[in-house]
Amino acid sequence: MMPEISPPRVAFVVLLTAAVIALLAGAPAAHARTCADGRLPNGNGYFTSLTVTKVSCKTGKRVVLAYFECRMKKGKKARCTDKVLGYSCRETKRTQIPTEINARVSCRLRARRVVHTYQQNL
Repeated sequence: MMPEISPPRVAFVVLLTAAVIALLAGAPAAHARTCADGRLPNGNGYFTSLTVTKVSCKTGKRVVLAYFECRMKKGKKARCTDKVLGYSCRETKRTQIPTEINARVSCRLRARRVVHTYQQNL
């Protein structure tokens, strides 16, 4: 004969199980993650920070390099206004002196985010 389980206890176990499943399935992907920085091609400078949300660091670096290539096609001091790898990007901050550009770029594709800063030598 099996012991009888009270309805409040069953409800508690069901809610606890649902909370654990939701936490394991959704929470880690929703948090922003900081990735390693790196050099831009041809010694033109560096991306000095990279933060990704709902994408891998590898994908984030691909977006950074695609954004850089888009800018270079338009000129060394240009901004990229085209989509890169499907992401819409915009420079949210830019400072420029005669020898370099420092900027912050925010790219998004639905819930995916790639935010980076770069320093480019002119």
